[in-house]
Amino acid sequence: QVQLVESGGGLVQPGGSLNLSCAASGLTFSSYHMSWYRQAPGKRRELVGSIITTGRVTNYADSVKVRFNISRDSAKNTVYLEMNRLRPEGTAVYYCSRATGDYWGQETQVTVSS
Repeated sequence: QVQLVESGGGLVQPGGSLNLSCAASGLTFSSYHMSWYRQAPGKRRELVGSIITTGRVTNYADSVKVRFNISRDSAKNTVYLEMNRLRPEGTAVYYCSRATGDYWGQETQVTVSS
């Protein structure tokens, strides 16, 4: 059974940083590209970024480029989302997923507010 479990969400002030983790089990983690998505209230889910199997290549939505960083640790079966210089529009539920879109985590809430 594939499970993706996010953690690390919470409340952060504008300009602050937050790190999310997504621990995977039940799949050969190192064989799959992984992605992070988010969905803000009243908006469609959007792709935040992705990372390939080796971790050597990442891509990001224009709205988060330079500020966000995705990495992975295959020894820990975990993918990370480092978020810096957060803005209020970053308030959303964040999900990790296998890049094929067939498995999703349960979400974690990020709130950017003073």
